[in-house]
Amino acid sequence: MHHHRFVLDVRGDWACFTRPEMKVERVSYDVITPSAARAVFEAIFFKPAIRWHMRRIEVLAPVRWTNLRRNEVASVVSTRNVQQAMRQGMGQLALYADEDRQQRAALLLREVAYRLHADLTVRPSRADPEPPGKFFAMFERRARKGQCVNQPYLGCREFAARWRLVEDLRAEPPPVDETRDLGWILHDMDFTNPEDPQPRFFRAQMAGGIVECDERVVEMSR
Repeated sequence: MHHHRFVLDVRGDWACFTRPEMKVERVSYDVITPSAARAVFEAIFFKPAIRWHMRRIEVLAPVRWTNLRRNEVASVVSTRNVQQAMRQGMGQLALYADEDRQQRAALLLREVAYRLHADLTVRPSRADPEPPGKFFAMFERRARKGQCVNQPYLGCREFAARWRLVEDLRAEPPPVDETRDLGWILHDMDFTNPEDPQPRFFRAQMAGGIVECDERVVEMSR
């Protein structure tokens, strides 16, 4: 058997799974994307011989939003002006921030909680001849101990994720009781042509808090 299903409980205070069509303002999708979910598993364990495939996302907390407006000053004080002012003991160093300010909006998710189901697949054509069971055991051991290669995050590096390995689904809380069409959501990047990776989208449906994202069964688009 070359694959094994693993489940993680992943939570965070803030998250932003940015919609790629929003160029200037950061606006999150309603739920975690399969690519962001895959990145959580890869942050715990990754080797060239393996691949993670997202199969299901369970939403455990109601979708809650928060608006963040950040003032970003577009220009900086020029070093020439600073040097001149130092020499003369006086000069115009103020930035007229109101004229120069760009308001950037961010629509973030807050208090998110997900149960993520993924298959760890061991590539048959791998260079490492070790049996697949070795890789499954390595992930399980690392996940149980809370070890990771780098800190998993929720869409943006500043939004750290708390996570734990789910060992008995029967002991876990149910997903939220919500059903709706989430529209087209980024699934992952297609690296068929490594020089020009293309985004792939899928038609996401949340049914009783569950979003099926197995690329073998969902409606995909390029």
